Amino acid sequence: MIRASFLFAVLGTMAAMLTTAAQAQVLRRDTAPPETVLEERDGSPKHKGHQAPPEMDSSVRKAEFDRDQFGPDPSYPDAGYDVEEQIKIYGGKTAFDGPRPVLELGFPQYSEGVFGSGHDVVGRKNLVRPQLLVYGDWRTAVAFNDNGNTEIGQIATRLNLDVDLKITATERIHMFLRPLDQGGKFSRHEFFGDDHQEADLVVDGNIETLFFEGDWGAIQGGLTDEWSSYDLPFSFGLMPLFYQNGIWVDDAFTGAAFAIPAKNSPMLDISNMDFSFFAGFDKVSTAGLQDADGALADHAGRVYGAATFIETREGYLEAGLGYVDDQRDSPTLSNFDFYSATAAWTKRYGGWLSNSVRGYWNFGQDPVNNLTQTADGFAFLIENSLITHKPSTLVPYGNFFVGVDRPQPLARANDGLLKNTGIAFETDALTGFPKLDSTAQDAFGGAVGIEYLFDLSRQFVVEAATVQPFGGQSDTIAGDQYAASVRYQHNLDDRWLVRTDAIRGWLDNDEDLFGVRLELRRKF
Repeated sequence: MIRASFLFAVLGTMAAMLTTAAQAQVLRRDTAPPETVLEERDGSPKHKGHQAPPEMDSSVRKAEFDRDQFGPDPSYPDAGYDVEEQIKIYGGKTAFDGPRPVLELGFPQYSEGVFGSGHDVVGRKNLVRPQLLVYGDWRTAVAFNDNGNTEIGQIATRLNLDVDLKITATERIHMFLRPLDQGGKFSRHEFFGDDHQEADLVVDGNIETLFFEGDWGAIQGGLTDEWSSYDLPFSFGLMPLFYQNGIWVDDAFTGAAFAIPAKNSPMLDISNMDFSFFAGFDKVSTAGLQDADGALADHAGRVYGAATFIETREGYLEAGLGYVDDQRDSPTLSNFDFYSATAAWTKRYGGWLSNSVRGYWNFGQDPVNNLTQTADGFAFLIENSLITHKPSTLVPYGNFFVGVDRPQPLARANDGLLKNTGIAFETDALTGFPKLDSTAQDAFGGAVGIEYLFDLSRQFVVEAATVQPFGGQSDTIAGDQYAASVRYQHNLDDRWLVRTDAIRGWLDNDEDLFGVRLELRRKF
């Protein structure tokens, strides 16, 4: 009997241990579920919940809701429920060793846990928490470029340095440097080609941008110790501005800007709209203002403008109006002032087409001595991409344009309106890679291609493009232009990237184009 009792006790203990181990593998509630959860349900979203109506403030209203717009939740009857895999969704995360800035002072760029409290310098409601970061990238490329008139093989390098001093959550001072290039000339060694020269180290201590940006609403809240009811972001200094993907404005000039953000209008079906206003007083780059030798007159003009972004009718509208004021008072070279108006509409249609229609119009230019206008006329750009079964990675596209007279961006370097029409219209800002004429001056054409992004770590693009001047020849384009281009880009890891480009261009009444390049980029 004693032995039997002992055996039963051991077996009972083992059973209890097995039961406890099994229970440890099951996720359980801290409290028992309510009775309504235990009732029979059909899984349909039309099932009415058993809860009291929500309490709402008198200033809000209940949005319309149609249950027929929702389908049932997915069902996986053949898949077993794996507790461990469900836990890994949230509990299986591990730290990611991402790229770090070359300099981090104050506190790290990426960190976990609770943020520091900050310092009460300009008010308790706008605490100062200083941080200094230095980051950027270093690009080096080997290329052979035949631009028709010049044929050069070279290796060139470019260093981009961003210096960011964050003061509060909304205020900072930012500086951008490019110490290894100046005036479009990059540090390089030309080692073959009919027109090659020797090595040239280009050192530039000039500051590309240096500006302050902040939010006056947050600053006022800190100074008055009362929460502000509005946002008013602003910036001033040698600052960059970027509108319409850089087509209308992509320039850094000395000036100021402010914005009225995040407005809406239920009556007009506008979910979000922003308004911004800017003025530039020096270093305004535009092909509409040129010196006698054709170079950009960066110190000759001022720029004033306003732009808006409106989300409505399941699309978004971009519009802007600007004015370039020629400050030169010369009897032989002045009065190149001009206005620039733009509007663009972007929307998806039928779940298969993404489309943008952009218009640009320059007017009001009347130079002295009946000189040739440099900014007049209009251009239309139509950008299309198909939505495939892999909408994020497989993107066929077709972009087209037509331009009359000499349409120009409001403020941008001398690379024309077709910067984003296709890869055949863009250079590399490093080796002088060949491209088709990108001015859209008295011409029409476009680019058709396909982009594949694999698993988002690689990019492959193949494209055919053309420029057709009206009448076969215009004042600036000698004849029809055609090009075939290809690009392959591969992220080696989270810091290193390699990219290759090739272009072959056929130009009527001019020398043909050819270029091939290999670039290595390091991010830090």
